[in-house]
Order: sequence, then structure tokens, then C-alpha cells
Amino acid sequence: MKIRILTRRLTAFLCLSLLSGLVSASVENYGYPFTNRYVATVVGTPAENSAKLPESIPFKKQRIEIFPDREPPEVLWYGKELIYSVALQKKKSPLIFLIAGTGAAHNGGKNTNMARAFYQAGFHVVSISSPTYPNFVISASSSGVPGHAQHDAEDLYRVMETIWGKLQKKIEVSSFNLTGYSLGAFNAAFVSQLDEERQTFNFRRVLMINPPVSLYNSISLLDRMSENIPGGVDNFDKFFEKLVRAFTEVYKESDDNVGDDFLYKAYEALDLKNEELAALIGVSFRLSSSSMVFVSDVISDSGYAKPKGLVLERYSDLGPYRQVLNRTGFTDYYHELFFPYYRDETPDISRDDFIDAVSLESIADYLRGSEKIWVMHNADDVILEPGEIDFFPEVFGERVIIYPRGGHCGNMNYTDNVAHMLDVFTQGGAL
Repeated sequence: MKIRILTRRLTAFLCLSLLSGLVSASVENYGYPFTNRYVATVVGTPAENSAKLPESIPFKKQRIEIFPDREPPEVLWYGKELIYSVALQKKKSPLIFLIAGTGAAHNGGKNTNMARAFYQAGFHVVSISSPTYPNFVISASSSGVPGHAQHDAEDLYRVMETIWGKLQKKIEVSSFNLTGYSLGAFNAAFVSQLDEERQTFNFRRVLMINPPVSLYNSISLLDRMSENIPGGVDNFDKFFEKLVRAFTEVYKESDDNVGDDFLYKAYEALDLKNEELAALIGVSFRLSSSSMVFVSDVISDSGYAKPKGLVLERYSDLGPYRQVLNRTGFTDYYHELFFPYYRDETPDISRDDFIDAVSLESIADYLRGSEKIWVMHNADDVILEPGEIDFFPEVFGERVIIYPRGGHCGNMNYTDNVAHMLDVFTQGGAL
């Protein structure tokens, strides 16, 4: 495994000189405004630089039971039904599934912006939460322990099939398509591979936006960002309270308008240095992941945060568990809950081999040979280790565009990015 990865890296290095002309030409005169990758990640795209999209679309929240016979633990009573969103055309149209990023909901900001763009372009849109979002874990995860590439793909595929079973009597579809950002992009690759076997959808086009290469490497990077909290992780509460106060002040002065420029105004008010911006990214990730870890701990009864065997009721005090989870990282979840749970399936696998198995490296041959899968990425993405960006031009060749800046998903709503995203699906993806 290690020798194969090193060989692939060397091949990538040798190929870059041939591919660099293509990548550079495709992003010439790129005007995304932020050159600081941390600022881009936190702030996103200012309104004046964003794609012009409709203010509203018929984006409706829906509920569906994936496991009708399943009764969630009492403390998770609210999660029996999966919640998702749809925006449907009135005539026969292509359908696209959107998969949200780590800890994000079906109707989060990035999925909603993508839905507006695709609906405007004439697509039926089905928007699905991340397999790490608590509602998905409770209602749609077969194991309750998300993060396993193949199992998460199977869970997502089951959800898509169930939703399609509900929709197929209402709409006409000309083709099926798939995209996702961040972890959702990673998920999309494995869902696409699964679809090759099951052929329910036979996806015409798949687009991965800012995916990690190795889940473990990316969560380790994000965990280390939390170490930039002034005074260390033990000062988490104080740092978080400072952020809340600052955001509250900006909100008061914004006339209740939390639009595209809100984060930029908050960033200016906070006057954060790079280390603090990194800490903010790490804190945001930790807050979203802590809810997932709690739900996973309850469902699996692993004894990670709550005592093993303890039954929590609907109105149990969850404060003590939240305090524990806010101070533990995703790598802790990996080593202490995730890996022990799945080790029972393959008892001979080592931790390092398991890390390699939950990465895009493990399906590189499939990705290299699948002409329908495309990638959009940023050279300065904060969730990639040095050199990992090289994986994409080596594997995808002309099916990848790498922007020179944008951080992690910060430029998703930038005019050029949205135009290319749509072009991948509407014009065949020629760069």
C-alpha cells in the first residue's frame, strides 16, 4: 500500500509539468478576491463577487422513513424520519443529487446555493444531508457510526433509491447526476462506484468539489487547527464566548440582515490573525462533529462519552457530555470509537491500513478510468496536506480544474466557479 502511494506521488510529480499548462490556462485572470486561504475559508464569497442566482426557488423540505421498523433511542426521539429538500421542475428534466459536507444539513448555505444554481439551469434538485449530520445518523445510517467510505456510500445510495421511489410517479427525469462538496464530494466518489454495480441511476455526470484525499489526514489537520485557540484547547469556552459576543454585535448592527456579507463584517470586527482564523475553522468543525459523535455514541452504546449501558431519556441533562465532546477531536473519535467498532469486521487490518482504505487513494484506479467524474479544487485548500493536491491532476487529468485560491470551499459561490460547476453538467465539462 505504502509503495503504491509513493509511486503514485512520483508519477504525479513527473506529470505536473504536462498538466500545469492546462490548469493555469483554465484559471487565467481568476478574480476571487481573497488571497489568504484562512480568510477565504471563513468568509466565503462577498455578495458583489457571487454568482447571480434567483432569490428563491421552490425548495421544499420533505420527510421520509428509511428504516420504518427502527425506533431511535429515547433521547434521539426527534430523528426517526430523514429530512431532505427538493426543488422540482414542471417538465422532463435532468435530476441532480446534492450531498452536503461534514456535519452539514440538506438545507445548509452551500447546498442551498447549489440548489438555486442547478434549479435555475433546469435541473430537478434533491438535497441530502451529510452522513455525519445527526438526523442522517439517527434515521438513515445502518451502523450509527459514520465515516466508513463504503458503508456511508451504501447508506446514501439507499436514501437516494428511497427518495427516487417516492418521486418517480411525480416527475419525469432525463438523466441522473451527482455532486457534493468537502466530505460530500468524497462520498460522491464512492456512491458513483457503488452505482456502477447496482445501476439504479447510471449517473451521467459526477462532480466532486473540494474533496479530501485522506479522511484521516484532513480530520487531523482540522483537529490541529483547534490547538491555535489562544491559551490552548482548555480555553475553548472562553474563545467561543468571544466569538459569540463579536458575532452578536455585528448582527445587531446589520439590521437583522444575515446575508452573504455578514461573515465578512464579522471577520473585520474580530480582526483575527491567521492562527485565530485557523482556530475558528477548527472550532467550527469541532462543534459540528461533536453532535455527530454524541449521536453515534448513543446509538452504538460504545461508552465513549456517556457510560456504557446508561439509557438517556428525552429530557436527560446532556450538558456534561457536550463539555466532554467539545474538548475532544475527530481523531479521538476515530481511534476510540470508529476504528474499534469496524475492526470487528476485519480483525486483521492495522490502523494504518484502515486509514488508507478510507481514502480516495483506495479507489484511484476507478476514478482514473471513469470519464464521468470531474473535480473542482483549490490549490490552497486548508484540509489538504502538502502535496495532496497533486493527486487530482494525476488521477483525473483534464477532468479537474484547480483554482489558485479559495481555501476550503470559500469560492464555491464565486461567479467563475458556479459557471464551471454548471458547465460540467450542461456542456459536458470541457475545460
